Amino acid sequence: MSSRRIVIVGNGEVAPVLAATIDTADLVIRFNDCRSMGAGGSRTDVVAVCNTGRPARAMLGSAEWRKSPAVASASEIWSVRDPRKFAALRAPLAISHPELDDFCDDYTDQFAAFCQAMGKRHVVIDQSVHDGVDAALAAYGPGSYVVPSSGMIVIADVLSRYPDDDIAITGFGHVGWGEHPFAAERQLVDAYVSLGRLRRLPD
Repeated sequence: MSSRRIVIVGNGEVAPVLAATIDTADLVIRFNDCRSMGAGGSRTDVVAVCNTGRPARAMLGSAEWRKSPAVASASEIWSVRDPRKFAALRAPLAISHPELDDFCDDYTDQFAAFCQAMGKRHVVIDQSVHDGVDAALAAYGPGSYVVPSSGMIVIADVLSRYPDDDIAITGFGHVGWGEHPFAAERQLVDAYVSLGRLRRLPD
């Protein structure tokens, strides 16, 4: 059986010339509010969501998000943050980052209920993936950080889940919230590319 083409589309800049490449893939994964829609094509099979804290609350409370073309067309919603992992993080974060008092608030059950109501499959990415990413990032001197980005968690999960498929990414600038280890994440992704496990589009 030939391998499938999987494209993981981040919310960073996507070259418009890639739209057709993305839309003809076998599986397209986007994130949260799917800002990559448009210039980055329209096909969306999976929406990977940050299922804790303010982003989760904002999505679930938004009729616009619930009815958006990306969410409507997706057959699966992936909750990137395992509730067990974030329950364990709450106490140490209360000490180290008291300003993140709602960071670990869990909305996984609400996303599951949304999926059930809409006939979509709900997947929770296991905390072992998060732990594996932390371990892999350690080789690149990430310094102090709170958690890896959702994009890095999804990349690691897809590489593990679909080892025989052709996996490509675009829309990943590896910049954003200061408590994600973006410099180390870029190095880790580059290592996966050099090993032939992952491609960056365009290439």
